[in-house]
Amino acid sequence: MKWKGRRSSSNVSDRRGQVSTRSAGGAGMLLGLVSRTFGLKGIIVAVVLVGVLWMSGLVDPSAFLGGSVQTTQQDYQPTPEEQERFEFVSVVLADTEDIWSREFSARGMQYREPELVIYTRATQTGCGLGQAQMGPFYCPADETVYVDLSFYDELERTFQAPGDFAQAYVIAHEVGHHVQNLLGTSEKVNRMRGQPDFNQWSVRLELQADFYAGVWARQNRQYLDRGDIEEAMTAANAIGDDAIQGRMQGKVVPHTFTHGTSEQRMRWFNKGLKTGRMEDGNTFEMAYKQL
Repeated sequence: MKWKGRRSSSNVSDRRGQVSTRSAGGAGMLLGLVSRTFGLKGIIVAVVLVGVLWMSGLVDPSAFLGGSVQTTQQDYQPTPEEQERFEFVSVVLADTEDIWSREFSARGMQYREPELVIYTRATQTGCGLGQAQMGPFYCPADETVYVDLSFYDELERTFQAPGDFAQAYVIAHEVGHHVQNLLGTSEKVNRMRGQPDFNQWSVRLELQADFYAGVWARQNRQYLDRGDIEEAMTAANAIGDDAIQGRMQGKVVPHTFTHGTSEQRMRWFNKGLKTGRMEDGNTFEMAYKQL
C-alpha cells in the first residue's frame, strides 16, 4: 500500500508506555462464586461471555468486577518498525475519514470522526479496561478504536496473514463498526441482547463491518499495490469463527459463531470492494442461512 508521505489523522492518541491495572475488588468474589457453583468450566464460560458483551459495547465489566483502574506512565521507546506501524495506521485512519465523510455527505449526513488510541498491554476505555489479548476493538461508548500494535505480529505469526494491507483491513473493519454506531445499527443489535438468536445478530453486524471495509478498499484503490487485496482476503479468511475455533479447540460449533465464517467474511469484504455502495451491505434483510 502506498502510504508514505500522505496525510496522517490528527485523531490518534499515543498511550504507549502507560500501564493500566485493576485493583482487587469484586472480581475474586465473583469468580469464586462461579467456581463453587459451576466449577472451572463455569469460569471459562463466564469469561468468554463477558468478553463478547464487552467487545460489543453492551457492558462495562467494571460495573461488576469492582476495584479501580490505576494508570502509570513508564518510559517507552518504540522500535523503528513499531514507529513505522504507528505512522501507517495514522494514514489509514485519515483515509477512512476522507472516504466516510464523502459517503455521509452524499447522503445528507455529517460524519463524526472516531478516535484511534494506540496502547500497550492494557488501557482504560469507555467500555471498561481494554487488554491487548482482545485484539483491536471499537468501543461505541467513547467512539474510539483501540489497537495494541503487537497484534500485527500475532496476525502474521499465528494467523499467517502478513502485509500492510492486512493491517489496514483490520483498522477499516473497526471503523466500519463506528459507521454502524453513527447510523444506529449497533444500537438495534444491542437491543436484541438476551434473545436466543443474539449471536446471529452479532454475525450480521460483523459481516456488515467487513462489507464497509471493502467499500473503503474500493475507494482507496489508487494507493494499492499488487497483492494488497489478497492480503486483506487472507486476513479475513484467517479470523473467521470456523478457522479460529478449529485452530483453538479442534472443532467447529456454528451456533456459537459471533463474527461469521471465513468464507462469509471474505465474501462480504469482496462484495463491498465490488459494489462500493453502502446500501448494498444490508446484512439484516436476508435470511441468516443466506449470509
